Formats: sequence, C-alpha cells, structure tokens
Amino acid sequence: MVRDACGVNVGPSELERHIRSGELTIKLDDSNKATIRLASPEDANCVAALCYQLGYPATQEEVQRRLNQIQQDEHHAVYVAELSNGHVVGWVHVYVGQLVVKDRQAEIGGLVVDEGYRRCGIGQLLMQQAEQWARAKECWAVYLRSNIVRKGAHVFYERIGYSDVKTQLAFRKVL
Repeated sequence: MVRDACGVNVGPSELERHIRSGELTIKLDDSNKATIRLASPEDANCVAALCYQLGYPATQEEVQRRLNQIQQDEHHAVYVAELSNGHVVGWVHVYVGQLVVKDRQAEIGGLVVDEGYRRCGIGQLLMQQAEQWARAKECWAVYLRSNIVRKGAHVFYERIGYSDVKTQLAFRKVL
C-alpha cells in the first residue's frame, strides 16, 4: 500500500474495501474523511468554485439552476466529495449517452477535485461512484473527454483503467 502526498492509503485494496462495504469514503487523516454523496442545490457555491478551478467559471446561481435541472433528470447524476467538516472538495457529473451509432454508454460531463486535495484518492472515488451509477443504468462503458493540455488528468485516467480511444476536434456554434 502506498501513501500519497496527502498521507492517504490509496492502493486498490483500500478503495475496494470501502466500495464493497457500500460506503464510498476515504480517510484523509485521523480526523477527516471524504464521503461521496449526491449533490444538492445547496452545494452550488462550492461546486461553482470548483468549476472555476476546472476552467469553466460559473456563478452560484447558474450552478444552482443547473443542479436543480439535473436532479429532475434520471439520466444524469452529480456526486460530490464532502469532507467531515461539510466542505465539498470535488464533484463528478455522469450522464447516459444514448446514440444511434453505439449502445448505451455513460459519459462524464466533468470531474474536478480541489487543488488542495488532489492525489489523495478523491478523484478515483468519484469515478468509482460514476462507474457504479453507469452499471446501474445498464451502460456498457464510461466515456470521457479531457482537454489535450491536461496531461496530469490523462495520467490519472490511464492509471484507473481508461484508454485513449481517439483524438478529435470540438466544434461549437452559439445559438
């Protein structure tokens, strides 16, 4: 078992023990742990701050509106990582992608962990939760996109079992 920069045991057996028990938590130190739970509109302020760290600035009101909409859609879920003190330090958005060209798959709409809590196992735990949700929705795979400049994220995704399957350009037309 390896201790990372946060002093957390993040070897596969440690995470698997928590996952098998049904409680998605990771102990950060003697007095603090992170627990994964569904996001609520009350988390909007912390989620907005994390959106900024991800490079997508949003106001608390915008995030609160979006979380309210997502809560109404059974094909979407947002999970947060909450510390023992109630502070939210990460989130993942997962949704079902239903396409003509592929069977049902889950897609990650975003994943971010607070800069001060990265490499502590929280991102892996959030992804484990997203994967559990995807299995429950009968998805055959989890698909995600990561900006080409996020080299550290690419290493993280490969370490937790994801493969680079293609390079593409992203286009947008503002309506």
